[in-house]
Amino acid sequence: MDLIKNKATTSLTETDKRPAHAQVYQTLKAQILFGDLVPGQAVTIQGLTGSLEAGMTPVREAIRRLISDGALVFQGNRRVSVPLLSDADVEQVIFARKSVESELSRRAAANLSPKEIDQIEKIDQMLDRTIADGDVGGYLRLNHAFHETLYAHAEAPILFDLAERLWLRFGPSLRVVCGRFGTQNLPDRHKDIISALRAKDAEAAALATVQDIEQGMELITGSLSQP
Repeated sequence: MDLIKNKATTSLTETDKRPAHAQVYQTLKAQILFGDLVPGQAVTIQGLTGSLEAGMTPVREAIRRLISDGALVFQGNRRVSVPLLSDADVEQVIFARKSVESELSRRAAANLSPKEIDQIEKIDQMLDRTIADGDVGGYLRLNHAFHETLYAHAEAPILFDLAERLWLRFGPSLRVVCGRFGTQNLPDRHKDIISALRAKDAEAAALATVQDIEQGMELITGSLSQP
């Protein structure tokens, strides 16, 4: 999971040295991951070429990749949109996240140095401030950064990639939940995860990750049942 800063609503810049298709992909992925594109929202090549100030070929390639990631869906008649999650979809995402991300935490716990744990804790402290301030966008980015930074130390690239794809699937729905209810009551078990990491207790880190996922995803499940 790439740590994407707040570029989701900006156009591509000439100073970015990555190929155009990579720039477009990362920017569009950020818009999906952090909910700037909402569930059910249609995207078009023409619309994205204008908003991203990019050519049709890199935009088309980015859309193709994001369909492959499950972050966009092709609905026929050349329509592409951000997927709407059903209760059944959320149940599967929860199962997959708990399986994949608990194992990432378990593996990371064995590899993290005290200094690296300090870095994760600093991210969590910044996250707490966004919750107190009601900063939904900041919360979404820092919550992602907390998990991304932790999982990067698992040295498990296949699991890491699976986790990233799962986050792309529920990110837009999480943004809707935060927009509806705000940040004040958002639960997490990050402090428990950090305590387990400092104790080098891999199983406790895995359990706290599972509990963190359950609490967060319950909000999405509950919101889907409301009109």
